[in-house]
Amino acid sequence: MSVRTSRTRLITAAASVALAAFTMTACGDNGEIKSAGPAPSVRFTSFAGAPTSPAADPAAPPASAAPGSTAPGSTASKPAANAPANASPNAPANTSAPKAPAAPAATKPTTCEGSNTKTIAAPLNRPVNHMLLTVTNTGSGICYLHGYPAVRFGEAQAVPPVITDSKPQAVVTLKPGESGYASVNLSSTDGTDGSNGHTVTSLAVYFHGPSGNESVGAGANPALPPKGVYVDDSLKVTYWQQSMDDAVSW
Repeated sequence: MSVRTSRTRLITAAASVALAAFTMTACGDNGEIKSAGPAPSVRFTSFAGAPTSPAADPAAPPASAAPGSTAPGSTASKPAANAPANASPNAPANTSAPKAPAAPAATKPTTCEGSNTKTIAAPLNRPVNHMLLTVTNTGSGICYLHGYPAVRFGEAQAVPPVITDSKPQAVVTLKPGESGYASVNLSSTDGTDGSNGHTVTSLAVYFHGPSGNESVGAGANPALPPKGVYVDDSLKVTYWQQSMDDAVSW
């Protein structure tokens, strides 16, 4: 179909509608023209076949604004640029620096005794008839080995005397993991200085306090060889020493 033919049909259709609207009116008794009612709405079709948009209805409600948009003249405040999400506008800024963890309190030095040490008894081949006592600090702080070990072999009723000349210049100080030493002369080397020799299979070691006259804390019970050790009346001990060499030199 040609463009000219389409336009001719469109004009003819429009004229027909106008005539129909005119004929729907009637004259009144007094000669006035009365309307028989509003003319029906007409939907035109363009020559291209697409429906034309009807005129906007003035009574229709305005279209809702797009989300996030602000109507003209609105006083709604806009969020501040770079504001953190969910942040309160009146929240004070956190300017306090994180606190450093408190340093652990230093452990107060104490006396070495059975509960904070481990004691080992080992018979020696050289010098002969000697035994080495090794006390290791198993605590978390410094401990002091005062005086000399008070040893009790078997069912003995008294502790052996100490070798006076073996006293060190200073109290033996043990840091955690460090060891102190003392040697025990078990019996006479030539068999002439001792008497009442016998074999024992158990040993108890007790620790002196600062005064050197009392036993403090728990004792220790280091194991002896299964066959035991031989002791006689010449039994004696050294003071506690800081080094093993000093302990076995007596």
